[in-house]
Amino acid sequence: MEDILILYAQPYDEKRPMVCFDEKSQQLLAHIRPPQPMKVGKLGREDYEYKRNGTRNIFMFSEPKAGYRHVLVTKRRTKQDFAFAMRYLVDELYPDVDCIDVVLDNLNTHHYHSLVEFFGKDEADRIMTRLSFHYTPPHGSWLNMAEIEIGVMTQQYLKRRISDEWTLYQGLIAWEETRNHEKRSIRWTFTVDKAREVFAKHYTADLTC
Repeated sequence: MEDILILYAQPYDEKRPMVCFDEKSQQLLAHIRPPQPMKVGKLGREDYEYKRNGTRNIFMFSEPKAGYRHVLVTKRRTKQDFAFAMRYLVDELYPDVDCIDVVLDNLNTHHYHSLVEFFGKDEADRIMTRLSFHYTPPHGSWLNMAEIEIGVMTQQYLKRRISDEWTLYQGLIAWEETRNHEKRSIRWTFTVDKAREVFAKHYTADLTC
């Protein structure tokens, strides 16, 4: 826990960005009957019946100190998808920095071995020389600021009926561009001192959580 809180407390450094990484599943639901648009004095209406069009995974890359975020839509959330997401982070999103601090959940797919399995050791090592993983502790996913960004994304765009992947993708890109243009950042206030106060019983003289 303290590793992440110390990382959050450090000043912004564009040469060593801190990126919070998380994912969310989104169900695609198509209208069976055309919705009725809003009219003067009447709210828009849609039928309660819908057609299931499967699900898509949304990877969230959030750099809260810079007010930047990027979303990546995939069909699944496997080890291979994670491996490709990390290579995308290194080669496409931040090609000119030496190292990226990545905050992420300790899932069984979120590991170096996923990269080795799909890229081979040499390519996995090349990618990992540019990444430093910082895992949230068990039951501590709330420490990942990407969850906050996903919550905003859900409230502002995903809480509606989205019928297909193209509609999902277009809407997410528009949402992302607006947030990035406004440089919406996240102000984190939970510090190491606060953690030691709140979780005092989990500390000993020789061990920090």
